[in-house]
Amino acid sequence: MVIIITGASHVGKTLLAQRMLEKYKYPYLSIDHLKMGLIRSGNTDLTPEDDDELTDYLWPIVREIIKTAIENKQNLIVEGCYIPFNWRDGFSAQYLQSIRFICLAMSDEYIDSHFEEIKVHASDIETRMDDSCYTADQLKKDNRLIIDGFQSTGERIVLVTEEYEDLIKKLLD
Repeated sequence: MVIIITGASHVGKTLLAQRMLEKYKYPYLSIDHLKMGLIRSGNTDLTPEDDDELTDYLWPIVREIIKTAIENKQNLIVEGCYIPFNWRDGFSAQYLQSIRFICLAMSDEYIDSHFEEIKVHASDIETRMDDSCYTADQLKKDNRLIIDGFQSTGERIVLVTEEYEDLIKKLLD
């Protein structure tokens, strides 16, 4: 089984992947780690701010890693925001039956009432670069893009509207 976890920045993708690793003992691949390895090694001139270009650059690599894991009957969690809305187009039905897709997003109301808490937990699993300029309005905009984009391709969105920890527990079960 391959589990793909995606969503906007700050929605808890990495925390969910870490909890799944702890519960199921499935290894996980952080697409951010792959991105930074390719950038720091000089294998690309892209920068961490080149989101759309990074999706185009990283997805073919990540897609083939997913296929390889499935072909080898290996469990894997793939976590990150560089998943294209039409990700399913790169897989035959044979592969898709071995993939669980989770797209996390937060409602505007949740962001409004929990923004300070979201910021406090931003580095719980991995240390973030300084994102003190990241605003609630930017987070809402980023979430709306993810929701609209994935819904336009028929994907189900796991929307955080209440207690985040309760939602994580449901996803783990």
